[in-house]
Amino acid sequence: MKSFIALALIGFSTLAAADELQVAQPQPVVEHYTYATNLDIAKVISVSPTDDVCEVVPAQMTYEDHQGQRHILEYRVMGNGCSNG
Repeated sequence: MKSFIALALIGFSTLAAADELQVAQPQPVVEHYTYATNLDIAKVISVSPTDDVCEVVPAQMTYEDHQGQRHILEYRVMGNGCSNG
């Protein structure tokens, strides 16, 4: 009886440990934005910070589409370092 209880506890602990493991998903390929790009953005996960320069710089947005697939979109944005005076 003790061995049965021990086996049951080992089985439950193995199942609990398997639930805590996260399967590593491959990093998505960086897609480059063009005006012809069709965007399907359901949830924005992160946006890279914009540099403090007065020129156009690359930025990246990580998002999920409506099917739950993760994407990384690279686009161009004006830097934050320009002043009006």
